[in-house]
Amino acid sequence: MFYWVVKAILGPLLAVLWQPRAEGVENVPRRGPAIMVSNHLSFSDHFFGPLPLPRKITFLAKSEYFTGTGVKGFASRAFFSGVGQIPIDRAGGKASEAALRTGLRVLKRGDLLGIYPEGTRSPDGKLYRGRTGVARLALESRAPVVPMAMINLEKIMPPGRTVPKLGVRPQMKFGEPLDFSRYYGMEEDPRVLRAVTDEIMYALMELSGQEYVDRYAQAVKKEQEAEAKEARREQHADDKERRRAGRARRKDERRSRREERKARKAAEREKKKGSEEG
Repeated sequence: MFYWVVKAILGPLLAVLWQPRAEGVENVPRRGPAIMVSNHLSFSDHFFGPLPLPRKITFLAKSEYFTGTGVKGFASRAFFSGVGQIPIDRAGGKASEAALRTGLRVLKRGDLLGIYPEGTRSPDGKLYRGRTGVARLALESRAPVVPMAMINLEKIMPPGRTVPKLGVRPQMKFGEPLDFSRYYGMEEDPRVLRAVTDEIMYALMELSGQEYVDRYAQAVKKEQEAEAKEARREQHADDKERRRAGRARRKDERRSRREERKARKAAEREKKKGSEEG
């Protein structure tokens, strides 16, 4: 119930402020399970993606949305819990298996399951390599897979921005359901899982028009964070060197002024002495 209340309130507001466009809504099954696979550009994907659909999407959301502290953490936890989103631990191993089982239960109920195959938001608007958990979900559940492409969402709420930007018109595109029946029963084969995942990512690339990068977004994020940290370290070192140079310059200037005063006083004494002798 809370999901529909939130949608009834936010829907008209988002429509007025951003005038989102949607294409291919007819490709989403009106009933029965389906896996809604989406690129992930922004926090606002959670709001705009389900907006044009008459059905609820239950997303597998990162656990950090449910464990934050302070007012922001409380608001995040209340919202995601209220709209029925499911926290998942992205640590891998048993955590990934638990997320898979949770997703299968959602599909078994006949609901729409939303998942971001990249595993995290794109750090730069490009589309990154998908993780194979989505393929396992597709093959074990045998539910249709519907690509859902978010466009321009990174301009509304890029990483680090907390206030949405106006003047950007987002677009959601829903592709035709993907059929992987030829792979049923092969969900334990890593090569099959990779082939299915890559096919899903290709469909998202075609829909979104994004540049594809055959690397995991999380690895790229870590590299960017390391580069930013190194840049800050270098900036700190440069600032420290400039402060040191500034102190040395001021010290030299004070020494020069002292020497000038001494020379001036010595000259005055010599002049006074000469006057007295004369």
